[in-house]
Amino acid sequence: MPLVTVGQENSGNIDLYYEDHGSGQPVVLIHGWPLSGASWEKQTAALLNAGYRVIAYDRRGFGRSSQPSTGYDYDTFTEDLNKLLRKLNLRDVALVGFSMGGGEVARYLGVHGSQRVSKAVFIASVPPYLIKTSDNPEGVDGSVFEGIKKAIVADRPAFLSAFLANFYNVDVLKGKGISDQAVQASWNVGVGASAKGTLECVSAWVTDFRNDLPRIDVPTLVVHGDADRILPITATGIRTQKAVKGSRLVVVEGGPHGLTWTHAEKVNRELMNFLGQKKSAGADA
Repeated sequence: MPLVTVGQENSGNIDLYYEDHGSGQPVVLIHGWPLSGASWEKQTAALLNAGYRVIAYDRRGFGRSSQPSTGYDYDTFTEDLNKLLRKLNLRDVALVGFSMGGGEVARYLGVHGSQRVSKAVFIASVPPYLIKTSDNPEGVDGSVFEGIKKAIVADRPAFLSAFLANFYNVDVLKGKGISDQAVQASWNVGVGASAKGTLECVSAWVTDFRNDLPRIDVPTLVVHGDADRILPITATGIRTQKAVKGSRLVVVEGGPHGLTWTHAEKVNRELMNFLGQKKSAGADA
């Protein structure tokens, strides 16, 4: 099983599980909460068919990675990503982040720059800054996140069930873009994640990426559904596109948060078109 050791807790290593398939330009896929790298199933198949090298890893605490009691913050997540890129000696990388994964993309480029990275993609992602403050009136009231934490502590499996219903807009898309079995599969992955990590990631969601985004100097694509109930496009995707110079926003009509599954054909088409563009022409002026 391919692993990269990113730290140690007491007598055990903290290892990240990753998969590395194909050849060509490397594309690193960074998953959302509470899922794993396996959630990129539909994108991985398309990317491999298009001739890319695809690396998908499980964030610490999730999937088949270690479940330490610490490190559920974006500075640590970003260093985990950095260690993976260095271990595999990846260059000319396209970083693709979904939901929480967009935070790693923003913070990595904000801290480490683009020496290893040629393109960036944010899909239904958390930046720029979710919480409402005096200088961030577009954000969400902090009581919402406190309520989520309380619900996770009270009954994590039940909370995940309700969360995933809104993740995929099941009331609208069931039988069309999402099946009961696909939702169940996501629940199975989520409930198997670290209970502590699942809870502590909620605090990470409100990380401020407003200083990271303007530092991004590679062609950037932002993809977001206009029916996203988890991370509404007005608070996230639209603002991210405005913050990253030259970036392009693609709005997926009727797309829920989990649009990488429900609207995979549209997402994949936009992703392939973007990755296939030459670097100098990868962003709109």
